[in-house]
Amino acid sequence: MLNLLLLLVPLVVGDYPFRNISLSWEDRVNDLVGRLTLDEIKLQMSKGGAGPQGGPAPAIPHLGIKPYSWNTECLRGDVGAGDATSFPQAIGLGASFSTDLIFRIAQATGEEVRAKYNNYTRYGIYGDYKGISCFSPVINIVRDPRWGRNQETYGEDPHLTGVFASNFVKGLQGSDPRYVRANAGCKHFNVHGGPENIPVSRASFDAKVSDRDWRTTFLPAFRSCVKAGTYSIMCSYNRINGVPACANKKLLTDILRTEWGFKGYVVSDEGAIENIIYAHHYLNDSVDTVAASVKAGCNLELSYFDGHPVFFSVVDAVKQGKLTEEEVRTSVKTLFNVRMRLGEFDPPEMNQYTKLNMSIVQSEAHRNLAVEAAMKTFVLLKNQNVLPLNPSSYRNVAVVGPMANNTYQLFGDYAPTMNPEYTTNPLQGIQYLWSTVRYAAGCTDNKCTQYYSHEVQTAVTASDLIFVCLGTGQELESEANDKANLELPGQQLQLLKDAVTTGQGYGAKVILLLFNGGPLNITWAAESPNVQAIIELFFPAQSTGEALRRVLLAEGPNSVPAGRLPVTWPRYMDTVPDITNYTMVGRTYRYATYPVLFPFGYGLSYTSFFYHILEYPTQVTAGDDMTGFVSLSNRGSFDADEVIQVYISWSNATVTVPQLQLVAFNRVFAPRGVQTQWNFTISAESLAVWTDQKGWVVEPGVISLWVGGQQPHSRPALDSNVISGQFTVIGQKTLGRY
Repeated sequence: MLNLLLLLVPLVVGDYPFRNISLSWEDRVNDLVGRLTLDEIKLQMSKGGAGPQGGPAPAIPHLGIKPYSWNTECLRGDVGAGDATSFPQAIGLGASFSTDLIFRIAQATGEEVRAKYNNYTRYGIYGDYKGISCFSPVINIVRDPRWGRNQETYGEDPHLTGVFASNFVKGLQGSDPRYVRANAGCKHFNVHGGPENIPVSRASFDAKVSDRDWRTTFLPAFRSCVKAGTYSIMCSYNRINGVPACANKKLLTDILRTEWGFKGYVVSDEGAIENIIYAHHYLNDSVDTVAASVKAGCNLELSYFDGHPVFFSVVDAVKQGKLTEEEVRTSVKTLFNVRMRLGEFDPPEMNQYTKLNMSIVQSEAHRNLAVEAAMKTFVLLKNQNVLPLNPSSYRNVAVVGPMANNTYQLFGDYAPTMNPEYTTNPLQGIQYLWSTVRYAAGCTDNKCTQYYSHEVQTAVTASDLIFVCLGTGQELESEANDKANLELPGQQLQLLKDAVTTGQGYGAKVILLLFNGGPLNITWAAESPNVQAIIELFFPAQSTGEALRRVLLAEGPNSVPAGRLPVTWPRYMDTVPDITNYTMVGRTYRYATYPVLFPFGYGLSYTSFFYHILEYPTQVTAGDDMTGFVSLSNRGSFDADEVIQVYISWSNATVTVPQLQLVAFNRVFAPRGVQTQWNFTISAESLAVWTDQKGWVVEPGVISLWVGGQQPHSRPALDSNVISGQFTVIGQKTLGRY
């Protein structure tokens, strides 16, 4: 994006009411928008950013209003704006099952985004990735393991995703009673979870969804985002039952604004407005398209064709009677409302966030948080008494595989700019432990179509410990880049087999390290007795090597693995429905009955836990929350975190419901030899079922309850128990449509 330098021309600032801090926000916004011409409004609604001339929204000199940059990505760090702390990819954060962690990462991200914005605006620099209005978080549901953007989400469960969304929004936006640090923008709204490009393009895809699946799977996390106070929602590329999301009145007005009470602005995904014409062929021209989009509830265009965005036709739409001037002015008010709340039109000294400066970027506290976060994302999938390591027990160590020294690919999609000074990769982390480590990539890249088996065999010969680093990286799964299947790319499986076979001759222990977003077929490794340990690391970003080193040794706080898979890993791909089929039947742990390699919520530890006591009421009045507590003890040798999961199932539901549903969770610290108690709440909303006639209803009947460190009846299972029980809902309560 071109930077606009605000030079030479002084801005004329009058004593306008919109700058009067004693007035209400509404009165100030009304005054400001009332002073704009339609041509000025056209530019404000059309310049969301993206293309070389797509943004920023231009200055309004006669009112003393400066340009504004809308297009900022803050998924887990400040993206594309130079040096910034790079936290692990979102799917790994989902695996942490830690609401405290996602809150603190969003908080740190918001601080760095605001500090950079303060610095940019100080010098009059505006453009993409230089603002404080974030297109984050991504809260779509992982419904197909092949989707290229699974890595940007928090997983397959609506409850987990909704809780994470809420904590991200609150952490990013801050707690100041008057001002917002940086505003969140939850995306992609809605029914959006693949395909990107296989077998069809997302730009023209029509997601056909039942009202039940829409309400129970795809909408809940976005409602949580709205309840948390987000100022923005991004509408998605796809159609929903034939109507493009960005021109979908049912979605953007009836549900979002009328049912949920959303007061913020809706921005289109990049090019989504143009796609209404050129990909969906839903409307034929820009006048009809801007009219449909604005009437539906879209306030800001993020464009491909930045020289002449579709929203440039808003004035013509008014002239032709397809929009009223009042509709247009009402729409643009949402944009200036958030700019007001960010403090743009108040004296800077009133706003605590204007004091944030560049010293906070990659600060020691943020770098330490990145290490902690990476450790908390790791999921131990297999461990045959090899981890944690005692380095003195091994003399000849080898590291092989295309992800061992492939630093850039460890960051995943939508990552901050890599800073080599603060970045460590797996090879470097392992080299810290032994003076001599033999290394071979074995492949020229992650595609591994060119495989050099002799390199691998030479490196692992005579080794007593072998690390095999495999995976995908954004090279193979990312935005606009689906996976065709779940197989390890190219010859990566053969590389693993060669390392194992050669290592067997020397009694070597083999540890498989995986770096990927969506599930992979590692059945051979999971079942082979000659692969002693498997760790799923996702994309840990800048702290990969240091976090890995600590976890391998169980060195220091947070170093005992406690991550859990936030998605189901299917055993056979042919049992998974087609990616274009948007029914939830046969998808995720909530509805699937197919064989799994690793279930949702699965993850091993270096220690073991025993759940002793579960107390809860045996009867609950419909419409009331249910509270209870569970007591557990750490029976192993390490102080460690445990992820407690609470599931329910309905016994007497009159409608189709999930076979199992996560309704509460927490990551708790459980010292060894001590009983740990956790109090939990199951909300009335979590007990409700969706009915077409009345919306959400808490029905009478028996509900089964399970509490433990995993799903009930999990296969494979953890070395810990799950406590079960039942309670009865008395009466019926209609909660309504939301």
